[in-house]
Amino acid sequence: MKSLLATLLLLFSFSVFAQDSSDESQIETTLNNYLDGFYKGDTLKLKAALKPRLYKFGYWKNKESGEYEYSNQMTYEKAIAYAKRVLENDQQKGDDVIRKAEVLEISNHIAAAKVIGFWGVDYMLLSKEEGKWMIEQVIWEGPLEKSHTN
Repeated sequence: MKSLLATLLLLFSFSVFAQDSSDESQIETTLNNYLDGFYKGDTLKLKAALKPRLYKFGYWKNKESGEYEYSNQMTYEKAIAYAKRVLENDQQKGDDVIRKAEVLEISNHIAAAKVIGFWGVDYMLLSKEEGKWMIEQVIWEGPLEKSHTN
């Protein structure tokens, strides 16, 4: 009886670990799709990463005052339009340009992540619907400081 209980506990532990690593892998894919959307102008990857109800805004550091100032909101439609312009204007970023994606926390239905891109730092909230992790909210600051590149 003890060995059966131990075996069941072990199997349950493996299934929970597999789910967590699967979620983490899916979130990492979503984050890289987000970066590819903005770096390469890949609208298909960007659409796979963003929920249509996206709420993205941030703060840009004013060169003269050194203060961070609010920068307008980027909706889902604006994000897709931006990616299209990157491709149309041949402004894709190469593989040598900084890009980092980090999963910070995963819960049952929500997750938090951090992305470092050529523009700065993004913190984002994701949610899982129908087995798919997608980005719902993003808050960012730029430009990218050297301290974030290490």
